[in-house]
Amino acid sequence: QVHLVESGGGLVQPGGSLKLSCEAFGTINSIITMGWYRQAPEKPPELVAQITSDQSTNYADSVKGRFIISRDDAKNIVYLQMNSLKPEDTARYYCHLFSGFDHWGQGTQVTVSS
Repeated sequence: QVHLVESGGGLVQPGGSLKLSCEAFGTINSIITMGWYRQAPEKPPELVAQITSDQSTNYADSVKGRFIISRDDAKNIVYLQMNSLKPEDTARYYCHLFSGFDHWGQGTQVTVSS
């Protein structure tokens, strides 16, 4: 059983920064990818950023240059540093881990508003 615990969401003004964290607990044989998805109200979920076991990264075009994903394999933690936040970044952010099976966190709310 794999359990993902997210933290770091909240309310921030446009132009501000937040850092999300996601720690994986449980028996994990091999983490292939870790990443973040988000879903805003009345919109489909979208991949925000993803990082592979060899540290390769992939970002949504809308966040390139503003968000940075990183992972600490010793601690099974993935981070998402979000800079220059915009109101359109407002969404619930979900941590995802793929180990041959998909695992999801409960999500953490990010609200960008003045």
